[in-house]
Amino acid sequence: MRAVVQDRYGNADALHFADVAVPTPGPGEVLLAVHAAGLNRGTWHLMTGLPYVMRLMGFGLRRPAQRIPGADVAGRIIALGEGVDDFTVGDEVLGIAVGAFAPYAIARADNLVQRPAQLPAEKAAAVAISGITAYQAVHEQGQVTAGQRVLVLGASGGVGAWVTQLAHAAGAHVTGVASAAKADLVLELGADQVLDYATTEPTAGTDRYDVIIDMGGRRPLRKLRRILTKNGTLVIVGGEGGGPIGGGFGRQLLAAALSNVVSQRLTMVMAAEHRDALAPVVAAITEGTITPAVSSVYSLDSVAEAMTDLVGGRVRGAAVLRIGDGS
Repeated sequence: MRAVVQDRYGNADALHFADVAVPTPGPGEVLLAVHAAGLNRGTWHLMTGLPYVMRLMGFGLRRPAQRIPGADVAGRIIALGEGVDDFTVGDEVLGIAVGAFAPYAIARADNLVQRPAQLPAEKAAAVAISGITAYQAVHEQGQVTAGQRVLVLGASGGVGAWVTQLAHAAGAHVTGVASAAKADLVLELGADQVLDYATTEPTAGTDRYDVIIDMGGRRPLRKLRRILTKNGTLVIVGGEGGGPIGGGFGRQLLAAALSNVVSQRLTMVMAAEHRDALAPVVAAITEGTITPAVSSVYSLDSVAEAMTDLVGGRVRGAAVLRIGDGS
Protein backbone atom coordinates (compact mmCIF):
# COMPACT_ATOMS: atom_id res chain seq x y z
CA MET A 1 0.00 0.00 0.00
CA ARG A 2 1.07 3.61 -0.58
CA ALA A 3 1.44 5.37 2.78
CA VAL A 4 2.83 8.55 4.28
CA VAL A 5 6.13 7.73 5.98
CA GLN A 6 8.76 9.61 7.94
CA ASP A 7 12.36 8.44 8.29
CA ARG A 8 13.67 11.51 10.12
CA TYR A 9 12.40 14.20 12.40
CA GLY A 10 11.62 17.53 10.78
CA ASN A 11 8.89 19.77 9.45
CA ALA A 12 6.32 18.81 6.85
CA ASP A 13 9.06 18.27 4.27
CA ALA A 14 10.12 15.18 6.24
CA LEU A 15 6.92 13.46 5.16
CA HIS A 16 7.00 11.44 1.96
CA PHE A 17 5.29 8.45 0.36
CA ALA A 18 6.48 4.87 0.16
CA ASP A 19 5.08 1.46 -0.64
CA VAL A 20 4.77 -0.56 2.56
CA ALA A 21 3.18 -3.86 3.46
CA VAL A 22 -0.39 -3.99 4.74
CA PRO A 23 -0.08 -4.72 8.47
CA THR A 24 -1.48 -7.82 10.16
CA PRO A 25 -3.47 -7.45 13.39
CA GLY A 26 -2.06 -9.13 16.47
CA PRO A 27 -3.92 -10.30 19.58
CA GLY A 28 -6.45 -7.70 20.71
CA GLU A 29 -6.04 -5.71 17.50
CA VAL A 30 -8.05 -5.09 14.33
CA LEU A 31 -7.13 -4.06 10.81
CA LEU A 32 -8.94 -0.98 9.51
CA ALA A 33 -9.64 0.22 6.01
CA VAL A 34 -9.06 3.90 6.76
CA HIS A 35 -11.68 6.38 5.59
CA ALA A 36 -10.17 9.49 7.18
CA ALA A 37 -7.47 10.47 9.66
CA GLY A 38 -7.24 13.50 11.91
CA LEU A 39 -4.39 15.93 12.46
CA ASN A 40 -3.60 17.70 15.71
CA ARG A 41 -0.74 19.30 17.62
CA GLY A 42 0.32 15.88 18.85
CA THR A 43 0.90 14.85 15.24
CA TRP A 44 3.19 17.86 14.86
CA HIS A 45 5.15 17.01 18.02
CA LEU A 46 5.72 13.46 16.79
CA MET A 47 6.72 14.75 13.34
CA THR A 48 9.31 17.22 14.66
CA GLY A 49 10.46 15.22 17.69
CA LEU A 50 9.96 18.31 19.83
CA PRO A 51 10.34 18.78 22.69
CA TYR A 52 13.32 16.44 22.96
CA VAL A 53 12.00 14.90 26.16
CA MET A 54 9.42 13.09 23.99
CA ARG A 55 12.20 11.13 22.33
CA LEU A 56 13.26 9.77 25.72
CA MET A 57 9.68 8.64 26.34
CA GLY A 58 9.86 5.93 23.68
CA PHE A 59 8.94 7.87 20.54
CA GLY A 60 12.38 7.36 18.96
CA LEU A 61 15.72 9.02 19.72
CA ARG A 62 17.01 9.75 16.21
CA ARG A 63 13.95 9.09 14.10
CA PRO A 64 10.28 8.35 14.75
CA ALA A 65 9.79 4.90 16.23
CA GLN A 66 6.49 4.72 14.33
CA ARG A 67 7.34 5.23 10.67
CA ILE A 68 3.77 5.91 9.48
CA PRO A 69 2.22 8.87 11.34
CA GLY A 70 -1.40 9.37 12.28
CA ALA A 71 -3.53 8.30 15.24
CA ASP A 72 -7.07 9.77 15.04
CA VAL A 73 -9.03 7.56 12.69
CA ALA A 74 -12.39 6.61 11.21
CA GLY A 75 -12.59 3.40 9.25
CA ARG A 76 -14.10 -0.02 8.65
CA ILE A 77 -12.89 -3.20 10.33
CA ILE A 78 -11.71 -5.70 7.72
CA ALA A 79 -9.85 -8.23 9.89
CA LEU A 80 -9.82 -9.26 13.54
CA GLY A 81 -6.86 -10.29 15.63
CA GLU A 82 -6.96 -13.14 18.13
CA GLY A 83 -9.24 -12.52 21.10
CA VAL A 84 -11.30 -9.69 19.58
CA ASP A 85 -14.94 -10.55 20.19
CA ASP A 86 -16.61 -7.15 20.65
CA PHE A 87 -16.42 -6.15 16.98
CA THR A 88 -17.16 -7.90 13.73
CA VAL A 89 -15.74 -7.49 10.24
CA GLY A 90 -17.58 -4.66 8.52
CA ASP A 91 -18.13 -2.53 11.63
CA GLU A 92 -17.69 1.20 11.08
CA VAL A 93 -15.61 2.61 13.93
CA LEU A 94 -13.72 5.65 15.16
CA GLY A 95 -10.92 5.99 17.65
CA ILE A 96 -7.15 5.75 17.86
CA ALA A 97 -4.97 3.73 15.50
CA VAL A 98 -1.30 3.27 14.72
CA GLY A 99 -0.16 4.64 11.35
CA ALA A 100 -3.47 6.13 10.22
CA PHE A 101 -1.97 8.12 7.34
CA ALA A 102 -2.37 5.11 5.10
CA PRO A 103 -5.13 3.12 3.39
CA TYR A 104 -4.91 0.44 6.12
CA ALA A 105 -3.96 0.74 9.79
CA ILE A 106 -3.82 -1.33 12.95
CA ALA A 107 -5.77 -0.34 16.06
CA ARG A 108 -6.24 -1.88 19.47
CA ALA A 109 -9.84 -2.94 19.79
CA ASP A 110 -10.11 -1.21 23.16
CA ASN A 111 -9.20 2.11 21.52
CA LEU A 112 -12.24 2.02 19.21
CA VAL A 113 -15.98 2.59 19.44
CA GLN A 114 -18.78 2.17 16.94
CA ARG A 115 -19.20 5.22 14.71
CA PRO A 116 -22.69 6.75 15.08
CA ALA A 117 -24.67 6.35 11.87
CA GLN A 118 -25.33 10.08 11.60
CA LEU A 119 -21.64 11.02 11.94
CA PRO A 120 -19.71 11.27 8.62
CA ALA A 121 -16.30 9.61 8.55
CA GLU A 122 -14.47 12.88 7.95
CA LYS A 123 -15.96 14.35 11.13
CA ALA A 124 -15.50 11.13 13.06
CA ALA A 125 -11.76 11.21 12.35
CA ALA A 126 -11.45 14.41 14.40
CA VAL A 127 -13.10 13.06 17.53
CA ALA A 128 -10.86 10.76 19.54
CA ILE A 129 -7.74 12.42 20.93
CA SER A 130 -8.92 16.04 20.97
CA GLY A 131 -12.39 15.06 22.18
CA ILE A 132 -11.05 12.93 25.03
CA THR A 133 -8.60 15.66 26.05
CA ALA A 134 -11.30 18.33 26.07
CA TYR A 135 -13.80 16.17 27.97
CA GLN A 136 -11.27 15.46 30.68
CA ALA A 137 -10.25 19.12 30.85
CA VAL A 138 -13.84 20.34 31.27
CA HIS A 139 -15.46 17.60 33.34
CA GLU A 140 -12.71 15.78 35.22
CA GLN A 141 -10.08 18.44 35.88
CA GLY A 142 -12.07 21.66 35.44
CA GLN A 143 -15.24 20.22 37.02
CA VAL A 144 -17.22 22.91 35.21
CA THR A 145 -20.78 23.47 36.48
CA ALA A 146 -23.71 25.63 35.47
CA GLY A 147 -23.36 29.34 36.18
CA GLN A 148 -19.57 29.36 36.36
CA ARG A 149 -17.49 31.80 34.33
CA VAL A 150 -15.05 29.89 32.13
CA LEU A 151 -12.17 31.34 30.09
CA VAL A 152 -10.98 29.22 27.15
CA LEU A 153 -7.54 30.18 25.84
CA GLY A 154 -7.11 28.84 22.31
CA ALA A 155 -10.85 28.41 21.78
CA SER A 156 -10.72 27.93 18.00
CA GLY A 157 -8.19 25.09 17.92
CA GLY A 158 -8.69 21.36 17.71
CA VAL A 159 -9.07 20.87 21.47
CA GLY A 160 -10.39 24.36 22.17
CA ALA A 161 -13.39 23.91 19.89
CA TRP A 162 -14.44 20.89 21.94
CA VAL A 163 -13.76 22.66 25.24
CA THR A 164 -15.91 25.62 24.21
CA GLN A 165 -18.85 23.37 23.31
CA LEU A 166 -18.56 21.21 26.43
CA ALA A 167 -18.33 24.17 28.80
CA HIS A 168 -21.35 25.77 27.12
CA ALA A 169 -23.28 22.50 27.34
CA ALA A 170 -22.48 22.36 31.07
CA GLY A 171 -24.27 25.70 31.50
CA ALA A 172 -21.21 27.89 32.02
CA HIS A 173 -20.73 31.45 30.77
CA VAL A 174 -17.91 30.95 28.26
CA THR A 175 -15.37 33.55 27.15
CA GLY A 176 -13.24 32.32 24.27
CA VAL A 177 -9.88 33.75 23.23
CA ALA A 178 -9.06 33.46 19.53
CA SER A 179 -8.10 35.54 16.51
CA ALA A 180 -10.63 37.99 15.08
CA ALA A 181 -10.80 35.85 11.93
CA LYS A 182 -12.06 32.90 13.96
CA ALA A 183 -14.38 34.76 16.34
CA ASP A 184 -17.49 33.75 14.40
CA LEU A 185 -16.57 30.06 14.75
CA VAL A 186 -16.07 30.37 18.51
CA LEU A 187 -19.45 32.07 18.90
CA GLU A 188 -21.10 29.34 16.82
CA LEU A 189 -19.56 26.78 19.17
CA GLY A 190 -21.35 28.34 22.12
CA ALA A 191 -19.07 31.04 23.53
CA ASP A 192 -20.91 34.00 25.07
CA GLN A 193 -18.14 36.37 24.07
CA VAL A 194 -14.83 36.26 22.23
CA LEU A 195 -11.65 38.19 22.97
CA ASP A 196 -9.26 38.88 20.09
CA TYR A 197 -5.84 38.00 21.45
CA ALA A 198 -4.20 40.46 19.04
CA THR A 199 -5.94 43.44 20.63
CA THR A 200 -6.99 42.26 24.09
CA GLU A 201 -4.82 40.57 26.68
CA PRO A 202 -7.28 38.52 28.77
CA THR A 203 -5.06 38.54 31.85
CA ALA A 204 -4.95 42.36 31.93
CA GLY A 205 -8.66 42.96 32.53
CA THR A 206 -10.80 43.08 35.65
CA ASP A 207 -12.90 39.99 34.90
CA ARG A 208 -12.42 36.97 37.14
CA TYR A 209 -13.06 33.37 36.14
CA ASP A 210 -14.01 30.27 38.08
CA VAL A 211 -12.22 28.04 35.56
CA ILE A 212 -9.50 28.78 33.01
CA ILE A 213 -8.70 26.11 30.44
CA ASP A 214 -5.46 27.00 28.69
CA MET A 215 -4.53 25.58 25.30
CA GLY A 216 -3.03 28.91 24.27
CA GLY A 217 0.66 28.76 25.02
CA ARG A 218 2.98 30.19 27.61
CA ARG A 219 1.22 32.85 29.68
CA PRO A 220 2.92 32.99 33.10
CA LEU A 221 1.11 31.28 35.93
CA ARG A 222 1.08 34.49 37.99
CA LYS A 223 -0.93 36.27 35.28
CA LEU A 224 -3.42 33.43 34.95
CA ARG A 225 -3.80 33.16 38.72
CA ARG A 226 -4.55 36.87 38.95
CA ILE A 227 -7.75 36.47 36.93
CA LEU A 228 -8.85 33.30 38.71
CA THR A 229 -11.30 33.52 41.58
CA LYS A 230 -9.92 32.76 45.04
CA ASN A 231 -10.85 29.08 44.78
CA GLY A 232 -10.79 28.88 40.98
CA THR A 233 -9.29 26.16 38.81
CA LEU A 234 -6.64 26.43 36.10
CA VAL A 235 -6.37 23.52 33.67
CA ILE A 236 -3.31 23.46 31.41
CA VAL A 237 -3.72 21.36 28.26
CA GLY A 238 -0.67 20.34 26.27
CA GLY A 239 2.92 21.47 26.48
CA GLU A 240 3.11 24.17 23.83
CA GLY A 241 5.81 26.82 23.89
CA GLY A 242 8.97 26.71 25.96
CA GLY A 243 12.35 25.51 24.81
CA PRO A 244 13.28 22.56 22.59
CA ILE A 245 14.25 20.30 25.48
CA GLY A 246 11.24 20.28 27.80
CA GLY A 247 8.78 22.42 25.85
CA GLY A 248 5.98 23.76 28.02
CA PHE A 249 5.91 20.83 30.42
CA GLY A 250 7.93 22.74 33.01
CA ARG A 251 5.02 25.14 33.49
CA GLN A 252 2.68 22.21 34.08
CA LEU A 253 4.96 20.75 36.73
CA LEU A 254 5.31 24.14 38.41
CA ALA A 255 1.53 24.52 38.44
CA ALA A 256 1.08 21.11 40.07
CA ALA A 257 3.63 21.98 42.77
CA LEU A 258 2.18 25.44 43.40
CA SER A 259 -1.33 24.02 43.68
CA ASN A 260 -0.32 22.41 46.97
CA VAL A 261 0.30 25.75 48.69
CA VAL A 262 -2.37 28.10 47.28
CA SER A 263 -6.16 28.15 47.52
CA GLN A 264 -6.56 27.90 43.75
CA ARG A 265 -6.45 24.55 42.00
CA LEU A 266 -3.77 24.38 39.30
CA THR A 267 -3.79 21.21 37.28
CA MET A 268 -3.15 19.65 33.89
CA VAL A 269 -4.62 17.03 31.56
CA MET A 270 -2.93 13.75 30.76
CA ALA A 271 -5.50 12.32 28.36
CA ALA A 272 -6.36 8.64 28.71
CA GLU A 273 -6.50 6.96 25.32
CA HIS A 274 -9.08 4.22 25.78
CA ARG A 275 -12.63 3.51 24.66
CA ASP A 276 -13.90 4.18 28.20
CA ALA A 277 -12.65 7.77 27.89
CA LEU A 278 -13.98 8.08 24.35
CA ALA A 279 -17.47 6.75 25.08
CA PRO A 280 -18.90 9.87 26.82
CA VAL A 281 -17.64 12.08 23.99
CA VAL A 282 -19.37 9.95 21.37
CA ALA A 283 -22.51 9.81 23.54
CA ALA A 284 -22.63 13.63 23.64
CA ILE A 285 -22.23 13.75 19.85
CA THR A 286 -25.05 11.24 19.41
CA GLU A 287 -27.28 13.34 21.69
CA GLY A 288 -26.50 16.45 19.62
CA THR A 289 -24.85 18.28 22.53
CA ILE A 290 -21.53 18.71 20.71
CA THR A 291 -20.24 18.18 17.20
CA PRO A 292 -16.81 17.93 15.53
CA ALA A 293 -15.77 21.36 14.22
CA VAL A 294 -14.06 20.17 11.04
CA SER A 295 -13.35 23.02 8.64
CA SER A 296 -10.50 21.68 6.51
CA VAL A 297 -10.44 18.39 4.60
CA TYR A 298 -7.34 17.47 2.61
CA SER A 299 -6.43 14.56 0.38
CA LEU A 300 -3.71 12.22 1.61
CA ASP A 301 -1.44 13.60 -1.13
CA SER A 302 -1.79 17.03 0.52
CA VAL A 303 -0.59 15.90 3.95
CA ALA A 304 2.36 18.32 3.94
CA GLU A 305 0.07 21.23 3.12
CA ALA A 306 -2.33 20.15 5.86
CA MET A 307 0.40 20.01 8.49
CA THR A 308 1.78 23.39 7.38
CA ASP A 309 -1.68 24.97 7.61
CA LEU A 310 -2.25 23.45 11.05
CA VAL A 311 1.00 24.77 12.48
CA GLY A 312 0.51 28.11 10.75
CA GLY A 313 -2.82 28.67 12.49
CA ARG A 314 -4.83 28.63 9.28
CA VAL A 315 -7.12 25.80 10.39
CA ARG A 316 -10.42 26.70 12.07
CA GLY A 317 -11.25 23.93 14.50
CA ALA A 318 -10.01 20.59 13.17
CA ALA A 319 -8.37 19.31 10.00
CA VAL A 320 -8.59 15.80 8.57
CA LEU A 321 -7.19 13.77 5.70
CA ARG A 322 -9.61 12.02 3.35
CA ILE A 323 -8.04 8.64 2.59
CA GLY A 324 -10.50 5.96 1.50
CA ASP A 325 -14.15 5.46 0.71
CA GLY A 326 -16.62 5.85 3.53
CA SER A 327 -19.57 8.12 4.13
